[in-house]
Amino acid sequence: MQIEEFFLPESVVAQRKIGSKKRVLEQLSELLVFASPGPTRLEVFEGLVGRERLGSTGLGHGAAIPHGRLKGVGKPVCAFLQLQEGVDFDAVDNQAVDLICALLVPEEATSEHLELLSMLAEIFGDEHFCMQLRAATSDDVLYQLLMQWQTSFSSDQQARPCA
Repeated sequence: MQIEEFFLPESVVAQRKIGSKKRVLEQLSELLVFASPGPTRLEVFEGLVGRERLGSTGLGHGAAIPHGRLKGVGKPVCAFLQLQEGVDFDAVDNQAVDLICALLVPEEATSEHLELLSMLAEIFGDEHFCMQLRAATSDDVLYQLLMQWQTSFSSDQQARPCA
C-alpha cells in the first residue's frame, strides 16, 4: 500500500485558518469530493460527522483522522489539512488539533479501511515527521512531504507521537 495512491495534490492544503471542528469537516468534505466525485459534499460531510458522533477521531498530540465508509465512493481517497492554529476536536488528550487527515473509502471496504487507518496513525506516530508537516509553508511542500513519508520513516527509529 503506497500513500501516493490515496492523495491528489489538490487535496492537500497547508496553512489554513479554520476556527472550528465543523468548519474543518466541511473543508475536508470539499477536498474529498474533489478526489472522489461519486458522493456529494453533503453526503461526505454527514458521513464524517456521523463517525465523529461515535467518538472523536482526534488521536491526541494535535492530530486527527476523520474517516468514513460511503456508498458511491469508487476507491479510497484522503485529504490533508495543516491548520495555522489548532481547533478543539474533542481529542483524547484535550489538545487542539492542527494536523488532520481525512479518509473516505467505499462502503464495502472494511479491511482496507482499517489498513489505511493504521497507516495514517503510523504517520502521526512519527514525532519528527509531524514537526516537518507543521513546518510546511505551502500546499506543494506539504504534499511532497506526505509522498515521501514511507521512504523517510525508519522502522529502526522508535516512533513517538506528534507533540
